[in-house]
Amino acid sequence: MKRTACLLLAAALLATSAVSAKVRNVTDPDAPRSLPADGPVAVQWADPAGFTDLKFSGNRWQAAQGNWVFQLAEHLRDSASKRLPEGDRLDVTITDIGRAGRYEPWHGPQMQDVRIMRDIYPPSMTLEFRLYGADGQLLADGTRELRDMGYLMGNTLTGPSDNLRFEKRMIDDWVRTEFRERALAAR
Repeated sequence: MKRTACLLLAAALLATSAVSAKVRNVTDPDAPRSLPADGPVAVQWADPAGFTDLKFSGNRWQAAQGNWVFQLAEHLRDSASKRLPEGDRLDVTITDIGRAGRYEPWHGPQMQDVRIMRDIYPPSMTLEFRLYGADGQLLADGTRELRDMGYLMGNTLTGPSDNLRFEKRMIDDWVRTEFRERALAAR
């Protein structure tokens, strides 16, 4: 009986570690490069290993941790889905992300994993998009370079516990601006 319980516990621990090992960081080869198809907005992204946030973060290893690319893509999809007129479809490819702040390792080992927020480290994102009407006709397309130079001065609705609050606000501002005229015309 004890042996069976030990084997079950060992199997559970192995299964748990296998699940957590799947998404180690954003550069993991097994990490997705697009959101599952769901609704009128499709979002995919380039390999995060080439993103500004990893290349110039000051701590490439720490910057790669987590699932933040997927979370920002989900936020982009949710935000744009609310703004698109019925029947329209949007395809977005994120080609670069630079999250707000940088690591400043020169402050010493106790601060090497702390992202420092300064005006000179604004959030940025480069994306390509294609907007299709309900009839399938291409309505708009282009490349946009988003940057929020005043990110430390604005209010965020998500609160200080959301590590991606500045990037999400930047995305919401772009969606609101980019699709305002289209949404008004559809009314």
